[in-house]
Amino acid sequence: MNTQPELPHPPLEALSLSQVLFALSDPARREIARNLREGPLEAAACSAVAADVPKSTKSHILKVLRESGVIRNEPNPNGRGRLLTLRRDDLEARFPGLIDPILDADLRDS
Repeated sequence: MNTQPELPHPPLEALSLSQVLFALSDPARREIARNLREGPLEAAACSAVAADVPKSTKSHILKVLRESGVIRNEPNPNGRGRLLTLRRDDLEARFPGLIDPILDADLRDS
């Protein structure tokens, strides 16, 4: 039995362009979103944030992404922990063509 709490996620119609852009303005948050394009990841296994980053900082990063509507952070149905997913369909529906250029910007600059 999974006792992980459900966290609030903004509905599609409440997604705000300024909040999404703010969430993706940070390189660590952008890297997590980029990694989630490949598919869901367990929060504990998310390697986008360096191992020496405090747990509280990683939690804050995930909270900003979740509250802006960029990701979902839900109890893992297959076990313990939490499962992270990119809200690609919601972001595309609300802001067509926005997510990929933002996530790819760092890749073009390097």
